[in-house]
Amino acid sequence: MVDIGAKDETIREAIARGFVALRPETVRLIQEHSIPKGDVYAAARVAGIMAAKRVHELIPLCHTLLLTAADIGFRAGRSPSGVHIESRVSTTGRTGAEMEALTAVSMAALTIYDMCKAVDKDMVIGDVRLVYKAGGRSGTYRRRGEGSGVDPRSAVRRRQEA
Repeated sequence: MVDIGAKDETIREAIARGFVALRPETVRLIQEHSIPKGDVYAAARVAGIMAAKRVHELIPLCHTLLLTAADIGFRAGRSPSGVHIESRVSTTGRTGAEMEALTAVSMAALTIYDMCKAVDKDMVIGDVRLVYKAGGRSGTYRRRGEGSGVDPRSAVRRRQEA
């Protein structure tokens, strides 16, 4: 495990995104709350947040973080058809929250898959990536091609749209 004892505590944020490709009919069922297993977005949101809090148990040698915020947002897409996922995680500490944000997106995507597998066997999970991070020695990172800047609060706004 990397020694982070000499690092300063700073506010750290990370945003990750991913995509679950679904048939248009499946996206419609999700939006109409007609998936037999229940509310897909609610289940995926809880799964993603829970996963962010347990990264140290899932990924070898990851530090345990006390998260100060974690949220997941969803947006249905038409072309390509599917669900865009975004997670936002923040903490005050000596190491970043990138793995927590990436794990949150991944678990939310897996939960969408599990909730929808009875109606759509052709789903594909992909494009999971870090799009923003702030804090620490390396400063701020923004992935190129992600639009005109990532708003660290965007997952919260998207959550309200879902």
